[in-house]
Amino acid sequence: MTYINLENSLPGIRSLVQYRPETGRHLYALVRVLLTGASTLSKGERELIAAFVSSRNGCTFCTESHASAARILLQNQSEVVDEVLEKGSSETLGPKINALLQIAGKVQVSGKEVRPEDIDKAKSCGATDLEIHDAVLISAVFCLFNRYVDGLGTSLPEDSAAFEEMGHRMISNEYKFHPTQQPKPWHT
Repeated sequence: MTYINLENSLPGIRSLVQYRPETGRHLYALVRVLLTGASTLSKGERELIAAFVSSRNGCTFCTESHASAARILLQNQSEVVDEVLEKGSSETLGPKINALLQIAGKVQVSGKEVRPEDIDKAKSCGATDLEIHDAVLISAVFCLFNRYVDGLGTSLPEDSAAFEEMGHRMISNEYKFHPTQQPKPWHT
């Protein structure tokens, strides 16, 4: 049961963006750029960063939905996704994405945890400034999303298999915003 009346029965972030579409459209636009826009990081790698940060924040909805998308995009390498969720890295992945995951994990704790040596390590593994930027921003944005979803007590799907369907929908829809309600009137 959500902490406030969201006037819909959608799970997780979907319920919140439908409740307040005038903010939801901007949240979706940002995540669309970060997770599906042009990048030298694959969509699977970006979804993996989102799932990893969400896991560290204990946000079940975001962890499971983005882990599902990462599994699909990484061609069902479930063991790699599971290993990252558990350990923060995977020997199967390249050193660059592991270095970026390390930075994302530090941002999840606090942006001030990131040190110059973390950036130097990522660069020595081939990460560009833009890739480092995007890993930091994905981590920061998912901290916001995780706190938004859990701070209002949004619901989870009744069937855990629904997360696989969500993963497919997120990939095919590319986070396009589709409001179903009118904006709420301002109250004073």
